[in-house]
Amino acid sequence: MDNSLNVTYITFGGHVEVHKYRYLYFVIMFTLYILTISCNLTIVCIIVIHKSLHEPMYIFIAALLINSVLFSTAIYPKLLIDFLSEKQIISYSACLLQWFTYYSLVGSDFFLLSVMAYDRYVSICNPLQYPTIMRKRTVNILLISAWIVPSCQVSVPMCLNANKKICNFYLKGIICNSTTHKLPCVTSRILNIYGLFVFVSSLLLPVLFILFTYTRILVVSYRCQGVRRKAAQTCLPHLLVLFSFSCLSAYDVLLARLEIDFPKTLRLIMALQVVIYQPLFNPIIYGLKMRGIYVHLKMLFCKRV
Repeated sequence: MDNSLNVTYITFGGHVEVHKYRYLYFVIMFTLYILTISCNLTIVCIIVIHKSLHEPMYIFIAALLINSVLFSTAIYPKLLIDFLSEKQIISYSACLLQWFTYYSLVGSDFFLLSVMAYDRYVSICNPLQYPTIMRKRTVNILLISAWIVPSCQVSVPMCLNANKKICNFYLKGIICNSTTHKLPCVTSRILNIYGLFVFVSSLLLPVLFILFTYTRILVVSYRCQGVRRKAAQTCLPHLLVLFSFSCLSAYDVLLARLEIDFPKTLRLIMALQVVIYQPLFNPIIYGLKMRGIYVHLKMLFCKRV
């Protein structure tokens, strides 16, 4: 606690030998940050520039990649500062803001993945009704909802925790994630119930909906040979992203709830995977597996002979 400024600081204890390898950590993470931003924005620009990609599926992909940029920008700069600092600390208000950004974007990603699954379902199983269902107005409403709904859900516990008395000033991780709820002196039962509701509504239900939707697509594609190739080309990237994102999100939630005492090095590796893997994984998967995007990427980077 800084009494002169009345600011409460939280110490990150998840770094491993940061004083010894600070410059190595900084160079690696800075390179990954630039690479992540560049890859995501390149595909977003391709989707924006080329009118042939102005379809609901590609618009939702662009929104997902914009989330990756926002997520990385909320995490990487603070990590880079910590690597070069003597003390790895953050003010409680800034920690809550990082926590809010982190989980509102995670909820937004699951919302977008659900919308993309529904989009593929309508496109493959009801192609004649697709233009009627996925109209421009519908797409705009879904996009706005993907950002507003998770933000409203996450803002409730953030506002309630903002004025709580803090007794724990130490976090075992390197970012303000689900372990932040351990900082207040008293844990609210109402907030725990609300947290469970948010977990079910923003993570569990979307995953079940996505699995149900793609199961229906697989059934239809098995019966009709004409849509098998289309289903494989467009659904496989979404399933790969969903699988990796769900595993990392489950780890992040279970880490705090089960209070498993992982070795410090293993905890750091897993935390870095949460930060690095998904934002960098998304543009690679969609760039290589989505033919519409891959063609324009190839034209951009490969000169015609």
